[in-house]
Amino acid sequence: MVPTSFYVFLAALLFAIGVTGVLFRRNTLIIYMSIELMLNAANLAFVAFARQFQDVAGQLFVFFVITVAAAEVAVGLAIIVTIFHTKHSVDIDAMRELRG
Repeated sequence: MVPTSFYVFLAALLFAIGVTGVLFRRNTLIIYMSIELMLNAANLAFVAFARQFQDVAGQLFVFFVITVAAAEVAVGLAIIVTIFHTKHSVDIDAMRELRG
C-alpha cells in the first residue's frame, strides 16, 4: 500500500508545475495545458483522500471536475483556434491587441 502522503505530494508537485507554466510561459496552448495539469492534480488529491477515508464523495467530485474540464476544452480550444485564425499566432502578447 502506498501512503496517501505520497499521492498528496505528487499532486502538489503537479499543481506547482502547472502554476509555473501559467505564470512563466507566453504560449496560449502551454498555458492551457498547465491549467489542465492543475485540474488533474486536484483530481489526484480527491481520489487519494477518497481512498484514505473510504468515501465515494471524492470520486464524485473527480467525475464532475472531469465533466467541467471536457466542456472547458471544447470552448477553450475553439477560442484559441479562432484567435489563431485572426492573429496567426497563439502568443499571449498578440492577444493583448484584441482590445477595442
